[in-house]
Amino acid sequence: MGSPRLPELSDQQFEAWKAFIRAQADVINTLSRELEAEQGLPLTFYDVLVQLSIAGGRLRMSELADAVVLSRSGVTRLVDRMVRAGLVRREACPEDRRSLYAALTPEGTRALKRARPFHLRGVAEHFGRHLSDEEAKTIAAALGRIAPSPDGE
Repeated sequence: MGSPRLPELSDQQFEAWKAFIRAQADVINTLSRELEAEQGLPLTFYDVLVQLSIAGGRLRMSELADAVVLSRSGVTRLVDRMVRAGLVRREACPEDRRSLYAALTPEGTRALKRARPFHLRGVAEHFGRHLSDEEAKTIAAALGRIAPSPDGE
């Protein structure tokens, strides 16, 4: 038996893949460096704060791991650091005694509010300004087919 037949990948598709990987890494590294320098907040912390805010202030740890695309152990270590920084707290889950919630603290809410304009400025500067609205629409549609939004939007 031979090896399985691999799907075809056109030269244009492979070039798009390489450009996507380079752009994603470059923009994330730049946003992370700037947010840390300007606000003293790692981008991973910011992402957790955003996800908790979107969810109404708290999420089960497993839901948070899915939202920030980290392993369960990775999100546990991240939340440990954020608890020590006073940005989140853990809460018991009354419905499931084995589960814990990560919840925003007032300081976490303030940190998110302070960091949001810096982060959005960085996204506009390092990503948005390179795209026309039509290009952005096309990219969003294409990437949305690859990784649909968890909320169905």
